[in-house]
Amino acid sequence: MTFPVLPADGHVHSEWSWDAGRRGADMVLTCARAVEIGLPALAFTEHLDLTSWTDFTAPPLDVDGYLAAVDRCRHRFPSLRILTGLELGEPHWHADEVAKLLAGGDFERVIGSLHTVSTPDGLSEANKAFAFLPADQVMRDYLREIPNLVAGSDAFESLTHIDYTVRRWPASAGPFDPYVYEEEFRAALRALADSGRALEINTTIPLSATILGWWRDEGGTAVTFGSDAHSPEDVARGFPDAVAMADAFGFKPGPRPYDWWSRA
Repeated sequence: MTFPVLPADGHVHSEWSWDAGRRGADMVLTCARAVEIGLPALAFTEHLDLTSWTDFTAPPLDVDGYLAAVDRCRHRFPSLRILTGLELGEPHWHADEVAKLLAGGDFERVIGSLHTVSTPDGLSEANKAFAFLPADQVMRDYLREIPNLVAGSDAFESLTHIDYTVRRWPASAGPFDPYVYEEEFRAALRALADSGRALEINTTIPLSATILGWWRDEGGTAVTFGSDAHSPEDVARGFPDAVAMADAFGFKPGPRPYDWWSRA
């Protein structure tokens, strides 16, 4: 099956991410899938999660092993532009460690993320926090931390999954309505726009057109696209619809497939 011309998938995980191996992630198979569907480029943005949760601490990323695997794939799939990358979890809380890792200059695409919410028992993975806190509080606490993340770290170029907590939105809370949290969403988007960075259209859910419209309204000038794939079959999932939505809001591709999409 051949897909329409697509932008780069700027958010992909392989077996080098701590949470992806058990889901069948495989860098070689992921590259093969990208070539099969006609994807021009992708970035393996492996997890760097330095925050310890009450029930889990992520293992460190094997940077040397990861970079060697990327190099092997570049030789094996010469038609595919493969970017190195990282997904930095809460980089504003770990500035020294992040700076040390990035000093080597080996990462071409760095995205920032928030995975954590504070609960009465300590720090929790955000979607697990629904077990301890009302859904409304989890959502507002999550969104209110994003301006702090943006202000506290310049290590990343694009913010991923601003709607992360919607992934496990509890049915008991009723259907998720972004308008209930418009003030918090707009404040987070405004902070990101003022920093000159991009918003990732993450296709896991996918991103609501309402939120993308707020991004434009708050001065956002660029978007990237990310499947957040943790298995080969999920690479570029939902991209045709995401591309059509971005185009409808005035975002246009750059000269290279892995460039940001920007508004004139």
